[in-house]
Amino acid sequence: MTIGAVFLVLGHFGMAFEGRGTVQEITFQGATYDIVSEGRGDNRELFLVTDEARLPVSFSPEAMTVEGAAGNIPASVATADYTLSTRPDVANIGGIEIPFEQILYLSLALIIIGVGFLKANISTTVGSLYGENDPRRDGGFTIFYMGINLGAFFATLICGWLGQTYGWAYGFGAAGVGMTLGLIQYLMGQKHLKGKADPPKPLSAGFEGLFWILGLIAVIPAWLLVQQTELMEQALPILVPALFLLVFGFALVGFKGVERTKMLAALILVFFSVVFWMLFEQAGSSLSLFAERNTDLTIVPGVTMTAAQTQSFNAGFIVLLALPFSAMWIWLAKRKLEPSTPVKFALGLIQVGLGFFVLVFGAQFAGDDFQVPLIFLALLYLLHTTGELFLSPVGLSMITKLSAARVVGLMMGVWFLSSSLAHILAAIIAQQTSSETVAGQVVDLGGQLQSYVDTFTQVGIWGIAAGVVLLAISPFLKKWMGDVH
Repeated sequence: MTIGAVFLVLGHFGMAFEGRGTVQEITFQGATYDIVSEGRGDNRELFLVTDEARLPVSFSPEAMTVEGAAGNIPASVATADYTLSTRPDVANIGGIEIPFEQILYLSLALIIIGVGFLKANISTTVGSLYGENDPRRDGGFTIFYMGINLGAFFATLICGWLGQTYGWAYGFGAAGVGMTLGLIQYLMGQKHLKGKADPPKPLSAGFEGLFWILGLIAVIPAWLLVQQTELMEQALPILVPALFLLVFGFALVGFKGVERTKMLAALILVFFSVVFWMLFEQAGSSLSLFAERNTDLTIVPGVTMTAAQTQSFNAGFIVLLALPFSAMWIWLAKRKLEPSTPVKFALGLIQVGLGFFVLVFGAQFAGDDFQVPLIFLALLYLLHTTGELFLSPVGLSMITKLSAARVVGLMMGVWFLSSSLAHILAAIIAQQTSSETVAGQVVDLGGQLQSYVDTFTQVGIWGIAAGVVLLAISPFLKKWMGDVH
């Protein structure tokens, strides 16, 4: 876990190197010009750069309007008469031109390898703190989840505000500082785990050093693969189900009796978790852009929040609700009223689907500026959060309870790897809401809002339908799970 934490620290500090990104170009009347933006958020302005001047421009679905146009630059250019393109900007380091995004890709690779080392292992460690069939296990994972989201709540408020107000160098730099403090706290508090985080047999210094070297080597293919989005979009939907089937076959052949049925039940629940996460993870893509483009971010008159800060809703609701949920599961378990794990999963899926219908309903309250009141986005995140609390910490607990002892780590890896497929599917869904932008500004806000309504209606139906199917088969899964509730 320490190796993973160090890689995460390095990755987030690398993300602080903001660079200049890409340059937007516009071509009309046989000439090509740069479009640059100045300012951030609502204060951002667009300029057309010519040899003589920088002219303010604005875009509508019908045309580009140029203020102060003169000479060869017309005052208005119809949408059909211009084309938009982008080119990468580069950094000149020692006479070598390096695209700025390469630093971003390297940072992402460090984060990916860091998560690989840390995430499954830390969840397994939490599971090892409780004995078999300990009723506190679900509650323990919920508290663990609360701790994660307490950090996420403050991170999105602070880093999101710094990023959109002063620049993402400050936002990600603050994240790197937070990661460093977390690493120090873990190292200092490790003694309280009473050896639960240690390997069964202590590693020699040389063997531990080998893991550091392998981690650094793994950064290289990760760095290359994050740049091959089309390849990964084609490969992951094949590789992840193939691994799923491989483990499924291993469960059939390598285990007998109740161990086998428990493993099969766990794998079926992992499959349904993919559906949940591909909808839930719209938070980092389509829902973030919905907040930026089609949400009135006014909290009260005179007080607004940034689009990035809306990501704090989910984490904030978890902090508020995690302990009540933990207490609720324990209270229900004592009275033999606690829903089974498959039922919890089903209810989580239904809630994530209902959340999207909240925004579909809220769209009718948008004004002439096509901005939906903030309360509807907050309510969506509330439903998504309660759905997450029904499924995610319970899912982590489920893996540790249903998996055979010798493959708990493998099954935890399958649980987290399945989320990679969910993220690919989430990206495909988010692409359905894309629209034409100029330097990040949407040209047709009305069309953009309708695109969100259509997509959110569709995925809302998927979530509810998957939940209903899982509810229907939950009695069979419960039987397979044996003594695990």
